[in-house]
Amino acid sequence: MFDSPLSASAYEVLGVTPDTGDEDLRRAYRLRLRETHPDTGGDAAVFIHVQRAWELVGTPEGRAAYDRSRGADAAGDEWRQPDRPRDTRPRSQTYGEPGAWRRARYTALLREWTGGGEVDDPYAPALVRSAPRSLRRLLADALAEEATAGAVAGLGMGFTLWHGIAVDIAAPRAGERAATDASDRLDHIVLGPSGLYGVMSTDIGGVVGFRRGEITGPSLGHRAPVTELLAQIRGVARGARVRFSGAIVVLPDDDLALPLTPLGTIRGLPVFVVRRSVLPGLLRSGVPGTRVIGGTELFDIRTRLRQSIRLS
Repeated sequence: MFDSPLSASAYEVLGVTPDTGDEDLRRAYRLRLRETHPDTGGDAAVFIHVQRAWELVGTPEGRAAYDRSRGADAAGDEWRQPDRPRDTRPRSQTYGEPGAWRRARYTALLREWTGGGEVDDPYAPALVRSAPRSLRRLLADALAEEATAGAVAGLGMGFTLWHGIAVDIAAPRAGERAATDASDRLDHIVLGPSGLYGVMSTDIGGVVGFRRGEITGPSLGHRAPVTELLAQIRGVARGARVRFSGAIVVLPDDDLALPLTPLGTIRGLPVFVVRRSVLPGLLRSGVPGTRVIGGTELFDIRTRLRQSIRLS
């Protein structure tokens, strides 16, 4: 919950500062519980965040450990490029490097922000937390891509995965929002017996809601993740001449009140928002209401994608 570059700290969730006294911290916690409790009109997901924040800083021992972790190098280790240990188990066939483009963009922009020189450690906790939100979002989304790629890597030999796909985005249709600077890259494509899915991994840094088929939340700004994902999928489908089964937005578990949220069929494609932990099981069993692919069609789609996909 609190290890994302975008996440609010436990103190911020409780509405206090790190130097707040223990008694004032306890009073703030009780107040936030009343404000966010679902029985009094609060948001259930925010209520859970408040409880988890208190678990981290509600005792002197826990608070001291949390304060140490906020300034320790260990936090930065969680943001570095993950090692890829050798795994001899049968795995999905995989193409591309998840998070690579965003990490490269993050380090380049970080050098500009710090004055153009070399940065000794781009993942130092104090540096990351002081960086502009746009840079922290790049790093957070790179981490999200890597985490999703790790989650689906063990789907098995019947699945083929692509990460970091370059997409030719058409001009937005009437009423649609314009593409962002990262929307010409689709995070993941998953092809298997349960279907063909375009997948976006993102970390918004807080609890989200839904309105009219789109993800909403105070941390989103002008972003429209579902709109972006559908445009990316259309670009791939047009270039490869394939038909997708569904669109999936993957978020950190703590940012969603429910494991799976269907947003309905949007522009002919079923759209779902899921917790990362449930994604592998969902892909194995099949996403409700989506088109199953099998036999020679699966082979044909795989061939078309291999011939047309460009990795960014």
